[in-house]
Amino acid sequence: MDEARRAALIKALSAYLPAQRLQELAPMSRYTTLHLGGPADVLADLASAAELSQALGCAAQQDAPVTVIGNGSNLLVRDGGIRGLVVRVGEHMAGISAPTPLPDGRVALTAQAGASLAKLCAAAAEAGLTGLEFASGIPGTVGGAVCMNAGAYGGEMKDVVHAVTTRAPDGRSGAYSNADMRFGYRQSRLNQGGGLEIVTSATVALVPGDPAAIREAMRDFAARRRDKQPLTLPCCGSTFKRPPGHFAGTLIEGCGLKGLRVGGASVSQKHAGFLVNDQAGTAADYLALMAQVQRAVYEQTGVRLEPEVRILGEDAPKYPA
Repeated sequence: MDEARRAALIKALSAYLPAQRLQELAPMSRYTTLHLGGPADVLADLASAAELSQALGCAAQQDAPVTVIGNGSNLLVRDGGIRGLVVRVGEHMAGISAPTPLPDGRVALTAQAGASLAKLCAAAAEAGLTGLEFASGIPGTVGGAVCMNAGAYGGEMKDVVHAVTTRAPDGRSGAYSNADMRFGYRQSRLNQGGGLEIVTSATVALVPGDPAAIREAMRDFAARRRDKQPLTLPCCGSTFKRPPGHFAGTLIEGCGLKGLRVGGASVSQKHAGFLVNDQAGTAADYLALMAQVQRAVYEQTGVRLEPEVRILGEDAPKYPA
């Protein structure tokens, strides 16, 4: 967007959002756990479903494309940044309800989409509810986790999600059951194409359990993550999806690619399924490293690795030398 269109969009959004939650040319490296990415034309940090509708309406009036992010934990933004409006559903939209009994004996917790999975898991543990322990170390928001059916240690969001509410760009609200969500491996109805729908809240259905056992399971999963994953380095979690019948990290390590580097990005020495930005790299470095890993694994094993990380934005412009 040119300066005039950005200014017009900011002016329209200012009627609904406080200035401190609006940014022009926001560096996306601040909003991704990879610490990569060029500027977003305009970034709006939202606090409610109503604000989301207002922001989407402003974008439509200004003919600006919309991109939705959470806490950026599964996100790679290219060096040229993102055009249009980026709506961030994060800590300002992170409420969690009190436990509510369901007719089938389970207990419901409803979280706004910007709540972290860690916060939701802590609320479940505090209430003595089991079923969500697998998610306690996943560094994402509830909205993102529902959209991609996040999972770990044998559990997935599809196992616990009871209901999901959404908002579409035209202001329509959606309400979906677990079956309606069409959950699959790292996918749901919300990332299978079709029109944009943004999660505003999700209800999980859990069962009463032993609080001590719940907390012990959460501690065990956290310890496993610390031992096996490069949590102290900028990364996006598992870079590639798990290929049928294989594990991406095992394939990458078996191909001798641990430590492979392109610029400031490398394959983690701790876990080959994690590509890290360990030397202040660029998105171009990271993408080139991904491509090298994919090519080597395919040449040596015949298995095609597909990105799990969500890739957004434009490449940086190239100028004549």
